[in-house]
Amino acid sequence: MAETAGLLSGRRALAWLIGGEWRFHPARFLTTAIAIAVGVALGFAVHLVNGSALASFDGAMRGVSGAAELSIRATSPLGFDERVYPRVALAQGVADASPVVSLDARIGRVRLTLLGVDVIRAAGVTPSLIGLRPAGPDTGNDTALDESALFLSRQALARTGARVGAMVQVVANGRTVPLRIAGTLPATEDAAVGVIDIAGAQWRFGRLGRIDRLDLALSDRAAAEAALRTLLLADAVLSTAAAQNAQGDALSRAYRVNLDMLALVALLTGGFLVYSAQSLSVVRRQRAFALLRTLGMPRGGVIAAVVVEGLVIGLVGAAVGLLAGYGLAWAALHWFGGDLGAGYFGGSSTRVVFQPWAASGFFLLGLLAALLGSALPARVAARAAPAAALKNAGDVLDPRRPVAWWPAAVLLAAGAGVSLLPAIAGLPLFGFVGMALMLTGGVAGVPWFARTLLTPLARRGRGSVPRLLAVRHLHGAPGEAATALCGIVASTALMIAMATMVTSFRGAVDDWLGDVLGADLYARTTGGASFDPATRARLSATPGIATVAFSRQLPLTIAADRPPVSLIARPERDGRDPLLVLIKHAASVPAGALPVWVSEPAERLYGWEPGATITLPIAGRTRFFVAGVWRDYGRQAGAVLVDEADYQRLTGDDRRDEISVIAKPGQDVDRIAAGLTARLPVALRDQVEITRPATLRRFALKLFDRSFAVTYLLEAVAILVGLAGVAATMSAQTIAREREFGMLRHLGLTRRQLTSMLATEGAIVGLTGALAGIWLGLVLAQVLIHVINPQSFNWTMTTRVPIGTLVSVAAALTGAAAVTAVLAGRRATARSAIQSVREDW
Repeated sequence: MAETAGLLSGRRALAWLIGGEWRFHPARFLTTAIAIAVGVALGFAVHLVNGSALASFDGAMRGVSGAAELSIRATSPLGFDERVYPRVALAQGVADASPVVSLDARIGRVRLTLLGVDVIRAAGVTPSLIGLRPAGPDTGNDTALDESALFLSRQALARTGARVGAMVQVVANGRTVPLRIAGTLPATEDAAVGVIDIAGAQWRFGRLGRIDRLDLALSDRAAAEAALRTLLLADAVLSTAAAQNAQGDALSRAYRVNLDMLALVALLTGGFLVYSAQSLSVVRRQRAFALLRTLGMPRGGVIAAVVVEGLVIGLVGAAVGLLAGYGLAWAALHWFGGDLGAGYFGGSSTRVVFQPWAASGFFLLGLLAALLGSALPARVAARAAPAAALKNAGDVLDPRRPVAWWPAAVLLAAGAGVSLLPAIAGLPLFGFVGMALMLTGGVAGVPWFARTLLTPLARRGRGSVPRLLAVRHLHGAPGEAATALCGIVASTALMIAMATMVTSFRGAVDDWLGDVLGADLYARTTGGASFDPATRARLSATPGIATVAFSRQLPLTIAADRPPVSLIARPERDGRDPLLVLIKHAASVPAGALPVWVSEPAERLYGWEPGATITLPIAGRTRFFVAGVWRDYGRQAGAVLVDEADYQRLTGDDRRDEISVIAKPGQDVDRIAAGLTARLPVALRDQVEITRPATLRRFALKLFDRSFAVTYLLEAVAILVGLAGVAATMSAQTIAREREFGMLRHLGLTRRQLTSMLATEGAIVGLTGALAGIWLGLVLAQVLIHVINPQSFNWTMTTRVPIGTLVSVAAALTGAAAVTAVLAGRRATARSAIQSVREDW
C-alpha cells in the first residue's frame, strides 16, 4: 500500500514537472508540435491529392471506355481496319461487340473526347455511352441515330457553357462539323466526353473504314482471351479496365511516390527536431529528475515523464497536421489540379476524396516520430546517476577524450550501399531508404564534426576572452552542440538536397532546350488538323525561308498497361540532325535495315540499346534497328523517331502536324510568320499555332517550375523548420545556462562580454550546422540526381551546385543562431549574479 501511495505521489510530482515545463516554456512545446504537424500535413496532403487524382482519373477512364469488360484498342490514333469487327463478334467467348471511333476534339477552347458508337451494340456492352434526351430515354424517335446529334457529359456541357438544343462547331481530325446538342450522358460525370453515331463520326470526320476500339461483353473470359489473341491485328492490343487504370497509374506513379517519400523525409526531420528539443529539456531538468530519483522515483517514472511529453506532442501535432493536410489538399487541387501542376491529368477536375486509412496511417506516423524523438532523451534522463546529476548539468565528457566517428560512418556507408540497389516495380524505394540512413548517419556524425572543426580554434590561446570561452565551451561539450544541431542539420540537408536536385534538373532542361530549339519558328496544329502535301508545298515556298521541316507526332502503345510512347516522324538526314542530341549511337546501320532513334527514357524503360533490333506496331509488326539514343526531357514515357520517308512508306499517312522553320540570314522572322499564315487554307488558320523558340522555352521552363511547385514548397518548409529549430534550441540552451552565466559574472565578466560570448557561440553553432547540413545535403542530392531520378523518370543529368543558395542558407542559419542566442542571453543574464547561482535546495 505504501509503495502504491509513493508511486501515486511520484506521478503527481511528474505531472507537476511536465505541466510546469510547458507552462514556462510553451515555445518549445509549440515548435516541436508544429514540426510534427508540418510533416504530417505535407505527407497527408500529398497522399490525399494523389488518391483524389487517381480516383478522378479512374472515373474519367470509365467514362471514356464505358466500363467494358474487355476491349481491343488501336496502338495509335491511325486506328485499325474495321473488317476485324465481324470476326471478333463471332469469336468464342464473346457475347457482343461494340465498335467505337475515338477522336480528340474541341468545342471552342474546350477539349473533349469525341466517341462514335453504334447505339444498338453499345446498349448491350457499354450502356453508359448512350445519351438521354432531357425528358428521358430517347425511345420515341431516332435522335440517337441522327448523324448531327451530339450527346455531352455533364462536365463537357458545363465547360462549353452551351445548352441542350444548341448548335456547336466540333473540331476533330482537322475537320469542323456543326452538331446539335441533343442530350446528356448522365452516367459519365468525371470526363469531358461527347458521343455521336459511329457512321456520322466515320463519314464526317474522315475515318471511313477505321475504328479505334472494340468494346466487348463476354460469356467466357478465358475462352475469349485465347480466341482473340489469334485474331488480334498487329496494330491493336487487348486491353482490360485494370490495364487502363495501370496505364494511368504508371503515368504519374513515380512523381506521386517521390512526393510521398519527400514528405515522409520532412516528417523524419520533424522527429529530429523533437529529439533536439526533448534532449535540451532533459538536460535543463536533469537536477530536477535527479532529485525525484533521490526521493524514490524509479527510472521508469522518469522515462514515462519524457515519453508522455512526446506522446502529447505527437497527438497534438498529428491531429493539427491532419486538419492542415486536408486544407492543403483542397488548396492544391483548387490551384494546381490533381497532378500538382505536373501535367499528368490535365483537363480533369478533381475533388478531395477523404481516405480514413491514410489519415490513420499518417496520424500514427506523426505519433511514432514524436515518440522516437523522445525515447532516446528519456533513456539518457533515466540512466543518469542522481548524485552526479545533482552536482552537474550539461556535457560531462572529457574534452581530451575522442568522439566516436564510426557509427556515423557505418550508417553513411550502409545508406550509400542500400541506395544503389535496383528499383522495385519501377520505384526507387531503396533510394529513399538509403537517404533516410544517410540522414541519420549525418546527424550522428555531428559531434565528431563539431569537435574536428573546433579543435584548431580551441588550441589557439590568443584572442578575446568571450571568443575563447565560446570556442572552448563548444569544443568541450560536443554532445550539447550536437543536440542543438541535429534538427538544424536534418532540415538543412533536406532543403539543400532538394535545391541541388531541382537546380541540376532545371539547368539540364534549359541546356537541352537550347540544343533542340535551334529553328527560328515553330508551328503545330490543334484539334487533329494536319498539313496535307499541297499545303506543305505552299508553305515551303514562303519567301525568306532557308529550310523547312515537317514532322508527324502521335502516341504509340507498346504495352496495354504502360503509357504510350511518342512516335515522331521527321526528316532525320541519316542521324546527323543537329537538333537531335545523341548521347549514344550504333557504330553503323546495317544495309537494308530501318533505323530508329529512341529517347533515353525509352531506352531505360524497354531496354532498347543501340545496335539492338526491335519490333514496333507500325504498319503491322515492323522490325527496326536502334541507331542511337537521344536526350529528351519532354516525354517521360519515352519516344521513338523514324525518318518521315520510312514512316510514310510503311503507313501511307502523308499528313504532318508540326513545322520547324529556319530563316535566311537577315530575314524578318515576324514577316515570315505572317507569310506562313497567309498561305494556310482559311479553314486551317484557326487550328495552327505559330511560335518562336524563346516563347516555347519560357513556356517549358514555366511548366517545369509549376511541376516542381510542391518541391519548392517542401524547400521553404525545410528552411522554416531549420530556422525555427535554430531559434528554439539556442534559446533553450542559453536559458538553461543561467547558473553558468552567474558564475562567470562572479569571475569578472561583464554583461557585454557575456553577450559577445553568446553571439560567438550562436554564430559557431549556426555555421557548424550549416556546414554539416550543406555537406550532408550535397551527398543526399547525389542519391536524388543519380539514383532516384533515373529510376523514377528515366532521365539522367549532371550535378549543378546552387552556390547562391548554399551561401544564403549558411548566412541565414549563422545569423539566426547568433541573434537568438543574444536575445535569450539577455533574459538569462537579467537577474543579479547572486540570484543566478543561488541553490534552491
